[in-house]
Amino acid sequence: MPRRIRRAPRGPRRPGGTERHSTTMERIIQEHEAPGLHGTPDPEPAATRRDADVTESSRASRGWWDTNADDYQIEHGTFLGDDRFVWGPEGLDEVEAELLGPPEELAGKDVLEIGAGAAQCSRWLAAQGARPVALDLSHRQLQHALRIDAERIGAERSGVPPVEVGAGRAGAPPVEAGAGRAGVPLVQADAGALPFADGSFDLACSAYGALPFVADPVRVLRDVHRVLRPGGRFVFSVSHPVRWAFPDEPGPEGLSVAASYFDRTPYVEQDEQGRAVYVEHHRTLGDRVRDVVAGGFRLVDLVEPEWPAWNTQEWGGWSPLRGNLIPGTAIFVCERD
Repeated sequence: MPRRIRRAPRGPRRPGGTERHSTTMERIIQEHEAPGLHGTPDPEPAATRRDADVTESSRASRGWWDTNADDYQIEHGTFLGDDRFVWGPEGLDEVEAELLGPPEELAGKDVLEIGAGAAQCSRWLAAQGARPVALDLSHRQLQHALRIDAERIGAERSGVPPVEVGAGRAGAPPVEAGAGRAGVPLVQADAGALPFADGSFDLACSAYGALPFVADPVRVLRDVHRVLRPGGRFVFSVSHPVRWAFPDEPGPEGLSVAASYFDRTPYVEQDEQGRAVYVEHHRTLGDRVRDVVAGGFRLVDLVEPEWPAWNTQEWGGWSPLRGNLIPGTAIFVCERD
């Protein structure tokens, strides 16, 4: 069965590694998070497989990420750091992969990150001298990007390094969009309707962002093609399509085929009224290749990262057992002629 990718649980960080990660985590309560009548929590959404169109998928994704961004950043903030660029749960880092090109050649490049979350990848790009723009559908995710930028700037001025996510002071005021702090430029928009002029960027990237959650991936690819300059490159990672045939379990029970790889019916979680609150779309490997071509790109590489020996953590459907036997991530390297 499909799993909640949650924009990239990209995997545990290398044991013994050190990261800079930020601190203040003010809690936001969305209206649909509030307890139900008589103090009882709202029921968990029901999981099903059914069609979900472009509008329903976009609405569900925005609501889900606005609601769950805080928990996501708390759970994965240590791994993500503030300025890492990791392509998937296996831990493949752009420093090593160089899928966007050698780091020394990124300086001066205009780069669009799609499904950026708190803009960790964009900060890494900025550190290489690139000019990134971080785009996400979720306002709350971008608030976390503003928070991290503000904390990093404050830490640089004070000389005190940021501390671990989740260890900050309670009740801190929210970081509002448009606060005027220096940092990575942020844009809230749908990946299928990019608010940029033609030929605005040299490169585009997306690490488990947007494409797994959209009903019309060709629409997204065509719009990315439009905003790229001739010769531009778009690199994106998604959950490997073969994973959809297996249960989302890290142990031996996750190694037996339980569903048809060819069943493209979306995975949907819906509330009691039947409204989708989470949607994830399945494409076969061949579908993804055809989508790339239909979007106007030329596929120059397809990377299937192997599970490294240093990665011993197990969480969700990701584990060394499964990672050593079946691929978990597919990375598509595309170029615009």
